[in-house]
Amino acid sequence: MSWSTDELTPPDPERVDTAVFTALLARHGWERRGGAPGRYTRWTPPGETGKNGTSLLIPEKRGSAAYADYADLLGEALTALARSATPSAREVLIALTFPGDEIRWRRDIPLVAEAVPWTADAQLRSAARTMLMAAARAERGTAGYFGERHARHASAFLEQVLVGPSPSGHVLTAFVPAPDGRGVMVTLLRALQATRDAVDYQRATGRMEAFRAAVGLGVCHELTDALVHLVRGTEGAEVSLAWLPATSPPAGFAARPEPIEFSPGDLPALKAAGDLYLRDEPSVQVHITGTVVRLRRNRPSGGGTVRLRVLAGADVRRVRVRLDEAAYRIAVHAHLVGLPVRVTGCLESVSGFRTIVEPTAVVPVHVDEVERDRLLKSLHGGVDTFEDACGSDEIGPSGC
Repeated sequence: MSWSTDELTPPDPERVDTAVFTALLARHGWERRGGAPGRYTRWTPPGETGKNGTSLLIPEKRGSAAYADYADLLGEALTALARSATPSAREVLIALTFPGDEIRWRRDIPLVAEAVPWTADAQLRSAARTMLMAAARAERGTAGYFGERHARHASAFLEQVLVGPSPSGHVLTAFVPAPDGRGVMVTLLRALQATRDAVDYQRATGRMEAFRAAVGLGVCHELTDALVHLVRGTEGAEVSLAWLPATSPPAGFAARPEPIEFSPGDLPALKAAGDLYLRDEPSVQVHITGTVVRLRRNRPSGGGTVRLRVLAGADVRRVRVRLDEAAYRIAVHAHLVGLPVRVTGCLESVSGFRTIVEPTAVVPVHVDEVERDRLLKSLHGGVDTFEDACGSDEIGPSGC
């Protein structure tokens, strides 16, 4: 979810903790420049004196004799913050409106007359999204390669995250709700630190043992892939995390975690780790129930390949299965009448696709009429022919 700060209005002063407010200002580089002791402090944006720019007066505490002054000062400070053109002002305002932990990605991109390539912002957002999805998956259970596993959980997590503007393609900040999203934040920080250590070990020794051990700390193919996209085309990149000021840091973590940095020199190790995780993915014996959504064979007779949309039996969305002639005919008829099939075999990753190898049983699964009609409509989607339902890109020279 992205949040345009142009649409934000200042939060209710009654709901703002001034200690959190000043902590956020200090975190984002604002400078304290005096004030009235015991009543308020004055803050200016990084690099400004406040004489000609934004200046915020933040009351230090509530008091029975100064309550009206407190409310007035705080309301005026929030309004000034909302009107400020300083980029960090927008991030502070989001953090006040949406209390949560912060993640910041920063990329050192070569500039051309103060401009960056058109694709820089899209690349940054894509890498950040993949990284958050990887951490959300790893929170549910570690694996070297997830594929579609825990995809729904990760997508649901991402819907809770707010993303600030990144007009330059250099910096992107995300806000994760706390404490609900704290588990993902902890997993991400631990995994990034383990990745940094594993990269250093690989570059020093040429060996990959550290990456195998790091799987238990949340490192995976998806995370290393996100880091490759984050660093590629830059002179360096870093990821930094900051906890919600109103809460204590998680046990075992610093109040201000050090940013984790990566450089172009780390790319070979990160790519090798991603390949390693794909190769090392173990096969799993499964009993999958799914609807047939693609059929393909190159001759009028013999076996063929089918693609199933998984309904139960594995935490993946789609799988491919190579079937002999008898099993393929069962799959064709099941597709025609709108019935799911149940397949038993080993689930593996083959050439980037989730595939069931050595299937030992393919049987149709009977469902009631209402469910069968729903599946038929879902499968065919209003198409008029069986070939259209199969998909023209998957039909061989002799059709299905």
